[in-house]
Amino acid sequence: MSSFERLQGFRLGPPLAAGLLLATACSRPPRPVPARPVAQPAVAKALPRLGYTLQAGAFAKVENAARFSETLQAHGLEAAYYASGDGLYRVRFGDFATKEKARSRGEALKAAGTIEAYWVVAPDGSAPGASGPPRFHPSDERGLRASLVDTAKGYLGVPYLFGGTTERGFDCSGLTGAVYRLNGLRLPRSSQAQFEAGSPVELEEARAGDLLFFATNGGSRVSHVGLYLGQGTFIHAPRPGQGIRQDRLADRYYSRAFIGARNYL
Repeated sequence: MSSFERLQGFRLGPPLAAGLLLATACSRPPRPVPARPVAQPAVAKALPRLGYTLQAGAFAKVENAARFSETLQAHGLEAAYYASGDGLYRVRFGDFATKEKARSRGEALKAAGTIEAYWVVAPDGSAPGASGPPRFHPSDERGLRASLVDTAKGYLGVPYLFGGTTERGFDCSGLTGAVYRLNGLRLPRSSQAQFEAGSPVELEEARAGDLLFFATNGGSRVSHVGLYLGQGTFIHAPRPGQGIRQDRLADRYYSRAFIGARNYL
């Protein structure tokens, strides 16, 4: 088998005996042969959607936004920082069922001195008065895929800060998790868990916004992930000391390490 994942076919049973059964006094008509099951195309597993979230902070340096995200993580809040388009980095965090619950948590963090100000972000991504991604979360798949790509491109050049979203930065799965989170979708944390949460898709059928997985440490275990842009290119956080960048699957290193693609939409 190649390194690309393939859908498994169905093993055929033994061939039916040719000819007719001879009729006898106790003979019965042959039982009908059950139809063979037909392989169905893979259906993407639905990712959990975020409810209300909070936005806070405005940092000129990405390192400070990452450090602030770490502080929020210590309070049990998943956080993602992003470049807001005005030269500053801001942070969105939490997942609340109602606006009231989001506001209550924001007030508690403000009273504790963890944040100075905050905005409540609706499930569609809107936050009146707050600086953020200039779009709502698209409800149609085509728009959502385009938004995922735009969000990922907003991280190009941002430093890879080892440890993901819990230790001052993004590792590869922290990046993909942040991109999906900022579009209202919640991915698991690790690259292996993200791999298991998606539905397999052949590379030839992969679309922009799908995730690509690699075994960069040898063997067959997932150790790296990037977001597919289409046309054989993807965005990823390659390794500490390098910025988030765009690469091509045709690169020998990545083509040899490639394990499979996953769809979530």
